[in-house]
Amino acid sequence: MSNIDERRVVVTGLGLCCALGDNVSECWNSAVNGISGIKKIKSFSTDECYANLGAESHIPSKELSGEDYDRSSLLCIKAAGEALADAGYDVSENPDRIGVIVGNCVGGAASIDVYYTDEMKNGGGKSKDILKMTASAIANNVAKHFGMNGVTANIVNACAAGTISLSYACDLIRAGKADAFAAGGSDSFTSLAFAGFHALHALDENPCSPFNNSHGITLGEGAGVLIIESYEHAKARGAKIYCEILGSGVSSDAHHITAPRPDGEGQMLAINRAIKKSGLEPNDIDYINAHGTGTAKNDEAEFLSLHTIFDGNDHLSVSSTKSMTGHCLGAAGSIEAVLTVKAVCENVVPPTIGYTEENLVTLKEKAGNIDFVPNKKREKTINYAASNSFAFGGNNASIVFAKEPRVIPDNTNSERIFITGIGEIVGKNRVEITSDDYKEHGIKMAFWRKLDRFSQLQLVGGMRALHDAGIAIDDNNSADIGIIIGTADGPLTEIVNFQKNVIEHGTASGSAFSFPNTVYNAAGGYFSIFAGIKGYNVTNANGNQAGLQSLCYAADVLRNGDESIMVAAGVDECTDVTEFLYGRLGLIDRGITLGEGSVSLILETEKSANSRNAKKYAELCGWANAHKSVEFGSVGGTESAVEKAVKDACAAAGIKTDDIDLVSGFANGDSENDALQNSVFAKLFAEKTVLDVKDEIGEARAAASAEQAAKLAQTLSENESYKYALAVSVGSGGQVSAAVLKKIG
Repeated sequence: MSNIDERRVVVTGLGLCCALGDNVSECWNSAVNGISGIKKIKSFSTDECYANLGAESHIPSKELSGEDYDRSSLLCIKAAGEALADAGYDVSENPDRIGVIVGNCVGGAASIDVYYTDEMKNGGGKSKDILKMTASAIANNVAKHFGMNGVTANIVNACAAGTISLSYACDLIRAGKADAFAAGGSDSFTSLAFAGFHALHALDENPCSPFNNSHGITLGEGAGVLIIESYEHAKARGAKIYCEILGSGVSSDAHHITAPRPDGEGQMLAINRAIKKSGLEPNDIDYINAHGTGTAKNDEAEFLSLHTIFDGNDHLSVSSTKSMTGHCLGAAGSIEAVLTVKAVCENVVPPTIGYTEENLVTLKEKAGNIDFVPNKKREKTINYAASNSFAFGGNNASIVFAKEPRVIPDNTNSERIFITGIGEIVGKNRVEITSDDYKEHGIKMAFWRKLDRFSQLQLVGGMRALHDAGIAIDDNNSADIGIIIGTADGPLTEIVNFQKNVIEHGTASGSAFSFPNTVYNAAGGYFSIFAGIKGYNVTNANGNQAGLQSLCYAADVLRNGDESIMVAAGVDECTDVTEFLYGRLGLIDRGITLGEGSVSLILETEKSANSRNAKKYAELCGWANAHKSVEFGSVGGTESAVEKAVKDACAAAGIKTDDIDLVSGFANGDSENDALQNSVFAKLFAEKTVLDVKDEIGEARAAASAEQAAKLAQTLSENESYKYALAVSVGSGGQVSAAVLKKIG
C-alpha cells in the first residue's frame, strides 16, 4: 500500500431529501438550475407571525420507512437508504464495521409537540412519543433499520452538526475503528425552531437572500447522508468513488451564544485548520459551499472570513445553496456536503439565487476577487472544494473534498494521555447550586441568569475541572483546548417548556430569552464563552453512556493531534419535566432513582501535562465504543456489544480482561439494565471488585457515566491495591463505551 493510500477516506454513496426533491438527482437538478424549494408553510399555523415561508419536504412521514419514529429519524433513514443503495453497500457482510453518525439540532421536537398537544389538550400524551423526543434516538434508529452495529453518535452542535458528523466519521475511519459510516445530518421542520427564530426576529419575510439583502433566514428541513469508507475497503469491494475527503477543522468562537464573532476569528480557525490538514493552501480551493444563512451578522462575518483567507485566490467561487434549500439546521452541513460532492464530480457550481440587477451592482463592489455565482450556475473545473458550517454556541466546522487523492499530513501521535483534572457537581435527585458555586469561579450573576439549569450544571462542573487541573486560559493556549460534552437528554426541560408555551399561545409567542437554551450545544457554548476555550467543541447526545463516550471522543481528538488538552464531560438534569417523563415511561416504578449533574475530566497529552508539571490522577490507556442495534428504550440483548467494547478497550491498552483489578459498572436499579451488567460481569469479571456509582448518585445518565471514570481515576491515585481499572457504560438502544485507566507509576 502506498503512502498516499494510507489515510484516504472516500465518498462512495450519496442520499438526499429536502424541499428541492426526494433524492439526490432531483435535488441536484433543482440546485444547479436555481429552482427554490421555499414556499408558504403548511406544517403548522403561522397566524400572527411576521413571516410565513419555509422550505418543507413534501414527503409525508407515513410514506417514509413506515416505522413509528420521529420525523427526524424517518428523513435520515430515507437518505441513508438511498446512500447505501447508491454505494452498493451490503451491511450484512460485516455489520460491526459500519456505523452511523448523525448531526441534528432540534432532536424529536415534532414528537414533543405531538405529546404535549395530547397532554395539554386531550388529557394524556402517549408514552411511545416520549422515546422519540431526544436526539439520542436518531442514529440508533437508523442503525437498527439497516442492521448496522458499528459506532453510533448523534452530533448535536446545531447548524454545524452535519459537517462535524462527517469530520468525526473520517477521524474514526483513519484511526482504524471502522471501515465505513453512514454519516450526515437530519432535521425536521418544527414549530419550535420556527417560533424560536421568529422570536429572535431572525426570519426573512421573503425567501432568504444570503450575501445579498441579508434580512434573515428561511428555515428548511431534510436529510443528507454520505457513505464514507477507507479507500482500502472501498477498493476491496469494487465500489465506485465519487471523491476524497481530505481534512476538516472544528473550532469555537467563545464569543456569544447566538451571534458570530464579528472579526470571524473562530470561522477562520476552522477553515484554516481544514485547509492545513488537507495539505493545501488557500489558493488551491476552487469552490466553497458557504454557510450563507442570510442574516446580516452571519453574512458579514463570513464575508470577512472569506476575504481575509482567500483574497489572493483569483479563481474561487462561493455560493450558498440555502437560498434554495432554506436553512436545514442540523442537516444543513450534510445537505451542502452532498451538493458539494456533486459539484466536484460534475464541475458545476450551483448558484446563490435572488439577486436583482441592482443587487448585482452592490455585489460587484463588495465581492472583490471572489465569484459569488449569482443566479446562474457556473461551469468550471473543481479540484478542491470546501463546505463551511457555523452555529449557535459559536461552533464552527469546515471540511474539504477533492477530485483526486493526495498525501495529507499525518499529525497523529502515540503520546500517553492523562487525566489531570476532575470537576464534579452530581448527586441523587436535584443537586443544590448556591451562590457560592458560581462565585467560586467569578461567574457574574448577569451571565449566570442567561443559563438554563443544564448549562449551569456544565459551567460549574467544567470550571471546577479546569481549576483542579490548574489550567489558566489565555490567548496563547485558548485554541489548543477543546471540549466534548456527552448527554442523554440535553436541555429537555427548556425544550419542553418552550414548546408547551407555543402549543398554548401560538407560534408567534416563542420566547427570545429561552430559545437559545433549547439547543443541545448551548451548555458547551456558554462554557466556552466563559472559559475562553476556542478549540474543538462538540456535544454528543447518545444515551446514558454519552459521558463516558465523551472521554473516548476527547481521547481521539488528542490522538489525532488536533488539541493538547480536552475537557470531557457528561451532563444531564433532573427537573419536574424529567421526573414526569421518566415516570410516564414507568422507569421510576421499576427501581430507578434519578440523579443529575455534570462531571468534567481534563484529558491531556503527556507533553502538555509534563510542560505544566501537572498532577496526574491516572493514565487513559485504552478506550472503545461498540453498538448492538436494539429498540431505543431498551438495553436487553446487547451483551455482545458490552463484551466487545470491554475487550477492544483492553486490547487498545495492551492488556487482557484478567488484568483488570477494579470495574465501574452501569447498574441503576432497573431489572433489565442490571441483568445485563450481571450477565457480562459474571463472565468477564467474576472475582473483581465492582463499583456501582449510581448507588450513590442515582441515574444521572451521562453525568453518571462520566462519574464512573472520575471515581476510578481518584481511586487509582489514592489506593495502592489497583493497577488497572475499567469503566463500562450502556445507553438506551445498545450504545456502549468502555475505558481502561492505569495507575501512575
